[in-house]
Amino acid sequence: MKIISILCMVLASPVAAEKISLNEISSYFNSMTTAEAQFSQITDTGETSTGRLFIRRPGRIRFEYDPPEATLVVVGGGQVAVFDPKSRDEPLRFPLRHSPLNLVLEREVDLAQRDMVVAHFEVESQTAVTLQDPENPDYGFIQLIFNDNPVQLHQWVVQDNSGGQTHIILDSLTEGGKLSNMLFNIQHEMRKRSD
Repeated sequence: MKIISILCMVLASPVAAEKISLNEISSYFNSMTTAEAQFSQITDTGETSTGRLFIRRPGRIRFEYDPPEATLVVVGGGQVAVFDPKSRDEPLRFPLRHSPLNLVLEREVDLAQRDMVVAHFEVESQTAVTLQDPENPDYGFIQLIFNDNPVQLHQWVVQDNSGGQTHIILDSLTEGGKLSNMLFNIQHEMRKRSD
């Protein structure tokens, strides 16, 4: 498992900068309203894809995958919708609360006060925090990796309820821009595709 190998690296390497506190990470998320980034996604089978990510907190995120995949994932209104570009059928949908992403898209993130942090450590001058919903551990976990000075999300690893892991690595993350609500409107996206 990747977490165990990362933990072994931490124990074997010399101590570097101090890890970012849970309060600092919570403040980082709570001060974020919008963000955009390029991303690279690597699955545990080695498949790689790229795309653009849009975040509007609370509760909204959009992944636009580059061709040839061209999949679209829209999170809004408490739902996750996965649009298949080859199909005109309705998207695959499930509640956001069934996804580990829900833990960082909440209106108020307070990692120090919630019983969701299962690991918090420093690795190669970055800070990693692993989160899991204590009431629903079968939903999987999300591990967030942050750069310091300033605090910024660099990547995350999601393990779903089937045990599959997906790494998302962010590039050129910019915060505070204007993002239309339509980017996160699942019904709007469905109407566009049915026209």
